[in-house]
Amino acid sequence: MAEVRSFGPQPAPSPSQRAMPSLLPPASWFRLALTCRRFESIPRNPRKGRLLDLPDSCRLPELPRLSDLEPWAEVRSAWNPRGLAVQVEVRVRSDAPHGNLPRPNASAALHLWIDTRDTRSIHRATRFCHHYAATLAASGSGLAVDIDRRPIPRASAEPTAARPETIHARAERSAQRWLLELFFPPTALDGFDPETNRRLGFHYLVTCPSRGEQPLIPAPELPITENPSLWPTLELSDLPA
Repeated sequence: MAEVRSFGPQPAPSPSQRAMPSLLPPASWFRLALTCRRFESIPRNPRKGRLLDLPDSCRLPELPRLSDLEPWAEVRSAWNPRGLAVQVEVRVRSDAPHGNLPRPNASAALHLWIDTRDTRSIHRATRFCHHYAATLAASGSGLAVDIDRRPIPRASAEPTAARPETIHARAERSAQRWLLELFFPPTALDGFDPETNRRLGFHYLVTCPSRGEQPLIPAPELPITENPSLWPTLELSDLPA
């Protein structure tokens, strides 16, 4: 599994603070850094099998467990100079009808927020901040993936050169799960340049008709989706996958 670290020591709570219930979710107590390993052999030709097939070493930590929530989606990530890879596998509920997963009018999707500058000093999205939604729909016996870039509320600027049509995508399903693989080349992420910056702001939200929602950080009290300073850091490591 990928490494997760926090930045800097936190002050010890006073006895009165320890006795009081927290008003903020546990995952928001720290500035989190997640390790993203290097994987050279992606993207692959999807006509010959998986687009990514990321190994277990690329699995991101299950931060919902910090809030005593049982995760049902497994997210993995990797990178190389050609781009950033994200893979999500969702275990569907056993009572979910196979024919209804996912339905064309349902919200089976992966939302990704990526800041190629890992902004920490401002609270509004810049032109280096991206929100992509990859939505699944039934297509014959398989799945189709629709990808679009969405505006971030209160953003001070929008990405100008990002091209969603250059994103590689593949999805598959069975009675027990669905799998989505995405590969973002630099043309889809303004400012993506691992030679000069190895730290990305990163947040995700997985939605599934039979499960509901699973965010990277369960914090409905915070405006995470519009404030890049709240996104965890994804560190592009040279550790091999």
